[in-house]
Amino acid sequence: MRTVLLLAAAAVSLVACKPDAAPLESAASSNLLMGTWQLVKGTVINKADTSITDYTKNKNITFVKIINGTHFAFLQHDVHKGKDSAVFVSGGGRYSLKDSTYTEHLEYCSARNWEGNDFTFTVSLKNDTLVQQGVEKVEASGINRINIEKYVRVN
Repeated sequence: MRTVLLLAAAAVSLVACKPDAAPLESAASSNLLMGTWQLVKGTVINKADTSITDYTKNKNITFVKIINGTHFAFLQHDVHKGKDSAVFVSGGGRYSLKDSTYTEHLEYCSARNWEGNDFTFTVSLKNDTLVQQGVEKVEASGINRINIEKYVRVN
């Protein structure tokens, strides 16, 4: 009888310790940003200077962003494997999303002076197109600019 009670108590303890996965699963499934995104247009406004890159016409560089339930990552590289210009940029970390406010907490970055910074964007999603825009500010490097990025869903 004592063994049965111990086994029952152990089973109840295990069930009680099991995390409730339903809220995480429902939150993740409702996050429409999750997936892989290809950057098609980037606009950087730095004071009076505006730089626009159309990645559909610039066939030398490709840029993707991957978003899962808790983290994001971005990868940029030249498509000619360094033959004309060697480019590789990467970064990632945790993010938060509340309504249309998307904040990246950049934990890792090949541009190390960007690490440890938070960047808040307003996001909009229409069909397979994601647009994010906001201010990128890295005080230690004197960076304070507006960044607008347009992505299309890869998957």
